Amino acid sequence: MSLDSLTLHHLVRELSPQLIGARVDRVQQPEKYEIHLSLRPQVPSGHPFPGPLRLLLNAGAACPRLHTTETAKKNPSPPPMFCMILRKHLEGARLLDIRQAGLDRVVILLFQNYNEQGDLQEYHLHLEIMGKHSNLILINPQTHTILDGIRRYSHTLSRHREILPGRPYIPPPPQQKILPIDETPWIEALFTDPNSLDHPLASLLLKTFTGMSPELARELVARAGLSPDTTLNMCGHIDLSRLYQAYADLLLRRDTTSLAPALYYAHTTQHPPTAFSFTPYVQYAGLRALSTSTLNQALRLFYESHYLAQKQEASRSSLRRVIQDACAHACKKVTLQQDTIAKAERTLPTCKTGELIMANLYRIPPQATEITVEDYLRDTPTYPLVTIPLDPQLTPTENAQLYYRRYNKAKATLEKTAPLLQASQTEYTYLQSLLVSIDLAQTPQELSEIHAELTDQKYLGKTPAAAKTHSRVTPKSKSSKSKSSKSKSQNPKSKSPASEPPSRPHHYLSSTGNTIIVGRNNTQNDRMTWRDARPHDLWLHVKNIPGSHVIVPLAADQEFPDDATLLEAATLAIHFSQAANSSHVPVDYTHVAQIKKPKGAKPGMVVYDQNWSLFLTPDADVVTTLLATEGGQRE
Repeated sequence: MSLDSLTLHHLVRELSPQLIGARVDRVQQPEKYEIHLSLRPQVPSGHPFPGPLRLLLNAGAACPRLHTTETAKKNPSPPPMFCMILRKHLEGARLLDIRQAGLDRVVILLFQNYNEQGDLQEYHLHLEIMGKHSNLILINPQTHTILDGIRRYSHTLSRHREILPGRPYIPPPPQQKILPIDETPWIEALFTDPNSLDHPLASLLLKTFTGMSPELARELVARAGLSPDTTLNMCGHIDLSRLYQAYADLLLRRDTTSLAPALYYAHTTQHPPTAFSFTPYVQYAGLRALSTSTLNQALRLFYESHYLAQKQEASRSSLRRVIQDACAHACKKVTLQQDTIAKAERTLPTCKTGELIMANLYRIPPQATEITVEDYLRDTPTYPLVTIPLDPQLTPTENAQLYYRRYNKAKATLEKTAPLLQASQTEYTYLQSLLVSIDLAQTPQELSEIHAELTDQKYLGKTPAAAKTHSRVTPKSKSSKSKSSKSKSQNPKSKSPASEPPSRPHHYLSSTGNTIIVGRNNTQNDRMTWRDARPHDLWLHVKNIPGSHVIVPLAADQEFPDDATLLEAATLAIHFSQAANSSHVPVDYTHVAQIKKPKGAKPGMVVYDQNWSLFLTPDADVVTTLLATEGGQRE
C-alpha cells in the first residue's frame, strides 16, 4: 500500500506542530534512498524536553514515505555524496515550515541556516513521492537551482527536467486532473469521456480527480454503498449523489476531518498489516483493525513491520540458499559413494576367480588369454562352466594374484566408503531438517539461531564479531579478573549479544486444555528435549522425516495423555514437518526417558528403541484451531 496524497495531507497537519522550529542535529543516510534527520524540537521555557526526533525521508521506488521513527539503522562508513551535501547545508539549521504542494504527493521542508558567508539563508528540501520516480531534492530558493538530489538523472532519462547540481529546479509535470467543489460539475466531469461509461467507477475516479489513489477511490465507492465492479452507466442520480457526498466528506472537508488512524490485518497481528488509514475505511471492514494514537504511528508501524518482514525473508532466503548448496554437495557425495560401493561389490567375486585359477594352474598353458573351468564354488548340483580372462604377459599364479589384489582393493573400499556413505546420508538428513526449520522460523531470533548453528557446523564462516566472541580466551591473573569484574559492576546495563535470552518453543492448547510444546529449530528442539522436558513427558516426532520435536507435559503419575491431546499433538508434529501436505503419515511417540543422543550427533538428532506409532492424515480445520491457540490462549 502506498502513501496517497490525502493521507499525506493529514500526516503533514499532524507532524507540523512537532517539527516546526526544531533544529537539525545530525543527517544520516543509512540506505541508498533514505535520509534520517535527527531533530531537536523547540520547547517552551518551563516545559520538559520530550527528547530528540528522528525524521525519516524515503525516496525509494518500493516504499517512498515520510514519518518519524525510533529505529536507528547502521550507516555506511564513507557517507554518500548526497548525505555530505545535506550535512553541509542543513546541520544546525532550523525547520521553518513543512507543507504539501496542493494535493500532490510532494512535501516541502523549509530550513533556515547560515551559509558560507555567515548570512542566514533558506534551503528547501523537496520529497517527491511518485513511485519509481520518487526523489529527494535540496534546492536553493534564492536562485531556484538544485544543490543536489538523492537520485540524479539528465535529459537522457527524462525529457521534462534534469536533476543535477546547478540545474534550475522544475516541478514534476502536472497531472491533468481536477478538484471540483460543487456536485453538478463533479458529476459532469465523470461524463466527460463517453467511452468511459462502461469502466469501473474506482478507475474512473482515479483517472478524473486529483488527490485520488486506488485505495481512496475504492473507499468512495464502498461508502456510496456500491459494489467494486459498478460501472458509470449502472449508476443513477442517487448513486452519484452518495458518491459525491463521500468525496466531499473525505476530500473537500479534509481540513476538518477528525483523525482515527488504524492498521488492518488480514491474519493475526504477528503478521505485517495489510493496510492503514487515517479514518476507518469501509472497504476494510472484514479485516482485523488495530487503532493507533497517531497517524504517524500507524505509518511507522506499517512500514517498519514490512521492512522487518522483507529483511527477515531476505535472511531466510540467504540461509536457504546456503543449505540448498550444502544439500546439493551432500547429495553428490552420496551418489558418488553409492557408485563406488556398487562398483566395489561387483569386484568382490574376483576372490573366487583367483581361487578357481589357483585350483586349475596345471591346466593353464603359457601365454593363455582365457581359461574355461568348472565353478565348483557355486552351491549347485552341477558345476557350470565359467570363462576367466587372463593376461598373457603374466604367469597363471600372477593372474591369480591380480584377481586377489582386485578383491582386496574392493574390500578395503567397502570398509572405508560404507561409514562415509552413512555420514553423508546423515548430513543430508540433517540439512533437510534445517530447511524445515527455516520454513518454520517466525522471528528474526529464530533465524539468527539457525545462522549460529550453521556457523558452528562450519557451513558458514564466522563474522568478525562472532570470531571475536568465539576466540580463545587467555588465562587472566587475579588482578585482571578483579579489574574486569569491577568494570562490569560499573556498567550493569551493558549487555553483550551472547547474553540475549534464547528463543522459546511455541505453546499450543489441545481441545481438552492440555499444553503441547513445539520446537521450531534444532536449538529449540535440543533445549526443550534435554533441558526443559521431564523424563515422564511424552515426546513425538514424524517417523524418519525431518520435522519438529513435540512435547506433551504429563503429570508424574500419568503415562499417556487423553486421546484427543495425543492425536492433536501428532497433528502438530506432522504440520511442522516435511510431511505437512502428506496423508497417512507415521508419527512415533515415546517418553523422554527413552530418547538418547548419540555421541557427536548433529543438533536435533536423536535415537530411541522403544516407541509407539500411529498413522494420521492431518485435518486442516484441526490444524487451524490449534494454531489459533498459540501462546497458550484460545482466541
